Amino acid sequence: MNILSIQSWVSYGHVGNASAVFPLQRLGAEVWAINTVQFSNHTGYGDWKGAVYTGQSVTDLIDGIAARDAFRRCDAVLSGYVGGADIGDAILHAVSTVRRANPNALYCCDPVIGDTDTGVYVRPGIEDFLRNLALPAADITTPNRFEIERLTGIECTTLDKAKQAVLRLRSMLHGQGPACVLLTSLETNETPADSVDLLTFEAGAFHRLRTPKLKLSVNGAGDAIAALFLFHRLESGSAVTALENAGSSIFGLLRRTEVAGSREILAVAAQNEFVTPSRIFRAEAC
Repeated sequence: MNILSIQSWVSYGHVGNASAVFPLQRLGAEVWAINTVQFSNHTGYGDWKGAVYTGQSVTDLIDGIAARDAFRRCDAVLSGYVGGADIGDAILHAVSTVRRANPNALYCCDPVIGDTDTGVYVRPGIEDFLRNLALPAADITTPNRFEIERLTGIECTTLDKAKQAVLRLRSMLHGQGPACVLLTSLETNETPADSVDLLTFEAGAFHRLRTPKLKLSVNGAGDAIAALFLFHRLESGSAVTALENAGSSIFGLLRRTEVAGSREILAVAAQNEFVTPSRIFRAEAC
């Protein structure tokens, strides 16, 4: 399996490609990583060092890989945080270039906008880019509750409302692919106070996976679960299998992180959770 991953990079900690690449490699995927920034650490610390790359520099890397005739073997493109319009253009260039070489390749768009505890943390115009350009090119999308509410205008206060939002988001996706949605960090008035839900939709069916809520606040978990879900969806052809495998792995990763009291997710120390999760959760039709 070969995945082109276009995301940010940090030298310390695990967000963006630094959160997505290693789990994919640990599962046996070949990852062609293109970094959109190189920072010392994630911006949640309040200060960081490093550089933001231009859309042209990202496009040059895409074209360089294309010159190797590699995209015929590319199974999917994965994108996350979009720093600016020029990076967005480069991502779309990557998707169209890969699809020309391999029409069966999928595009997984993690529509990073923000979260309930931080609000919006992307630049003005990025939401419109995601809604109007990136999602219509995507086969799979993995928003959290905050992001799907921003993109659809539907508050996910109940399971029925969350389903409505998922269906509206699905209607925005690329019509020629599986049109698969994974909704993360879902808490409705029907979710027990000690739990958190994941909801997926594909081929006319909703499935929910519920895991215990953990007492931690870390960055990068969304990047990791998007990568894990994409891998298992590619490998199994089933959103339900991908939901169970990715959800079980991310719970194990976060549980290890919680026990250690770490501010950064312990992707290396907990790497066996990607392959053989210590606790398996099963999805239910809903």
